Amino acid sequence: MDPSELRSWFRLSRLEIAPRKAADLLERFGGPEAIFAAKESELRSVEGLTGRAVEKLLAPEPADLDSTLSALTDSGIKFVSVRDPEYPSNLRQIYDPPVVLYVRGELRESERFSIAIVGSRRASIYGKSIAERIAKDLADRGLSIVSGGARGIDAAAHNGALSVGGHTVAVLGCGIDVPYPSEHKALFDKIAESGAVISEFPPGTKPEAWRFPTRNRIISGLCVGVLVVQAPIDSGALITARFAAEQGRDVFALPGNVDDIRNQGSHSLIKDGAALIESATDILEHLGVSAEAEHKPQLALQFSSLSADERRLVDLLSLQPKHVDQIIHESEMSAPSVTGTLTLLEMKGIVKRVPGNAYVRAL
Repeated sequence: MDPSELRSWFRLSRLEIAPRKAADLLERFGGPEAIFAAKESELRSVEGLTGRAVEKLLAPEPADLDSTLSALTDSGIKFVSVRDPEYPSNLRQIYDPPVVLYVRGELRESERFSIAIVGSRRASIYGKSIAERIAKDLADRGLSIVSGGARGIDAAAHNGALSVGGHTVAVLGCGIDVPYPSEHKALFDKIAESGAVISEFPPGTKPEAWRFPTRNRIISGLCVGVLVVQAPIDSGALITARFAAEQGRDVFALPGNVDDIRNQGSHSLIKDGAALIESATDILEHLGVSAEAEHKPQLALQFSSLSADERRLVDLLSLQPKHVDQIIHESEMSAPSVTGTLTLLEMKGIVKRVPGNAYVRAL
C-alpha cells in the first residue's frame, strides 16, 4: 500500500463511520482516496449515509494525521485494510467487516481454523479451569483460539493456548494502544509475541461500554465456531453467540451447575440448539476432526469421515485450480455452505486453497 493510500485508509478509519456504510462508500467510489475527493452531492446520494457522516467526510484533513500514523508505525502496530491480502478471510465474509484492523503481532492464514472461547468476567475457578483446558487441547491440535482479552473466561482461554505454544488472538473493545483491563497488559504483550492483538477502533479509543457488543461480531467472524463457558443470561458472550449464529458459525455451550446464575446463559443456548460441549474432543468431533489424530502444531489436521456436502465438493475438485464461484455454481450449494465446507476440507488436508481464491485437491 503506497503512503497516500495508507493515509486515506487511516483517515477513513478515524471517522468511525458504521462499517456497513463504509463498505457502501468503498463500493460506490472505489477507494478511500476517491471517497474524500467526492462532492457533497455525491456523498449525500449514498443511501443510508447520515448527514453527520457526510459532515465528517467533508471536514478538513486532521492536522495530526501524518504524525499519528508515523507514531503508529514506529510502535510496531500494523494497519490492515479490508482489501489487504493479510485481512482475515473469515472476517471478510461477514455482513459488516471492519474497514480497517489495527494489529499488534501477526495475523496468520491458519486463523481461519479458529474457535472462540468466551464467557463471564466473574467466572468460577471451575469455569476458568475448563476454559483453559479446552483452549489448551484445541491449540495443541493446531486450532487458533480467539477471545476478547477480558477477565475471567477470556483470559483463561488465551492462557490455555499460550501454555502449549499455540496461536491466540485477542480482539479489543478499545484502541490497540489502550490495555484494558490494565492488569492484562503483560498478557496482551505475550499474545502479540506469538499471536495477535487486534482492534477496529482508532488508537487512543477508550473502552466505552457500547463498543464491546460491537467488537463481538469480530470475535465470532474470525472463527468456525464459538464456545460459551459460564455466561449469565445478560452476558456479552451471548451476543457473540448470536452473531455466530447469524454468520453461519457453529455455537457450542458448556453446561454447569443449575444453581449458579453464571450458567443460565449457556443452558439457554443449549435449549435453543447449541451443541453441548464437555471437552475439546466434543468440538473436534463436531467439526469432523478425529480426536485420536496425532497432535500437530498447525494445519493438516486428519479427519475421520466426510459429510455428503464434503464429498460433493471433493468430487468437483482436481489438481487443476477451480475458482470458488465456479464451485458454488457447479455444486448448487449456497455460497456460505460452500465456503464453510471448503474451510473444513482444508483443515482436513483434503483440499488446498491456491492464489486467486481457487481450490485444488490435496489428496
